[in-house]
Amino acid sequence: MRTAMGVWRWRRNPLRRPTDLFEAWVAFAALVCVLVVAPAIGWVAGVRVDGTLQQAAQEQRQERHLVPAVVVRPAPVSAVEEVSADPSAQRTAPHRTQIVASWTAPDGSSHEGTVPAAEEPPRAGDRFRIWTDAHGRLVGQPLDPSAAAFHAGMAGLAAAIGVAVLGETVRRLVVRRLVHRRYIRLDRAWAAAGPDWGRAGAGS
Repeated sequence: MRTAMGVWRWRRNPLRRPTDLFEAWVAFAALVCVLVVAPAIGWVAGVRVDGTLQQAAQEQRQERHLVPAVVVRPAPVSAVEEVSADPSAQRTAPHRTQIVASWTAPDGSSHEGTVPAAEEPPRAGDRFRIWTDAHGRLVGQPLDPSAAAFHAGMAGLAAAIGVAVLGETVRRLVVRRLVHRRYIRLDRAWAAAGPDWGRAGAGS
């Protein structure tokens, strides 16, 4: 609102100062930044981030495979403690019972390891599916395209807001500097006219 009001300083007025006109141009530049530049930069940033994330999601879908696994037995206490100490495992499956499972990789190799249980309570012989790479190593679930698009949209929105805030911040700093200079000039003018203020015939 203050940015838009600053543009009104363009109107003709016998009391308009040069700094008022300069402030109007600053307000106009800030308004263009908020209404045009910021959305454009946000759109470009969102498109680029979306392209990068969608490519990463596609590569993950090609490199990661959902393979069947079989519950063998509950995981030993030492294995559970080791997995719970791994931050990536905690992010993948927090508060999940750890079990020993076996699976066959897409390349035909057999594997056995500690993984989070798919169901509670886990029972030996239960079948479930896990994500692995082509060689059977455990990996996370591939990035979903819709999630990638959401993150890209948020990145674009953040970029647009950042540019708009930057433009408004610059405008405020410039206006603050102009107001400071006006007060300095006013103090100087008052200091020059002050001694003669109210005296008859002053300035004649």
